[in-house]
Amino acid sequence: MTATDPALTALAHNWSALSLLHGRIEGSVERALQTAHRLSAREYSLLDVLSRQHDGEGGHLQMRQVADSVVLSQSATTRLVTRLEDRGLLSRYLCPTDRRGIYTDVTDAGLRLLEEARPTHGTALRKALDRAAADPVLAPLVHVVQPSPQAADLPV
Repeated sequence: MTATDPALTALAHNWSALSLLHGRIEGSVERALQTAHRLSAREYSLLDVLSRQHDGEGGHLQMRQVADSVVLSQSATTRLVTRLEDRGLLSRYLCPTDRRGIYTDVTDAGLRLLEEARPTHGTALRKALDRAAADPVLAPLVHVVQPSPQAADLPV
């Protein structure tokens, strides 16, 4: 393949469009969450991921799994957890069966903030996608991420 290969050109164009869509959505969601709840999009994502944990076999996520879920390095995730712990939104404790493991749970205050922020997040996401759908370059990507009507019936 050469630098002028149409397949490479299309790939680069599509990647650029995907990056643009992500940046616009993340920026919109970030502004809405910061304004209404003093919460970053990453903090919201972390609270959301951790709120879905459960007690029992395989219920708690390891820090590596959490980092993968919020698309951060392990060290950045640890700093984020510490910030939210300092705000009283998360707590950490030793794993009862493996003293080397540390669990992170959302506190009641964190759950309340998350529930308050969910509508803000959803509205900002919907508005950002609607704006992007009006852009002919981004519209096909928006179509791909739109949930199917059957998905509305699935548990979150």
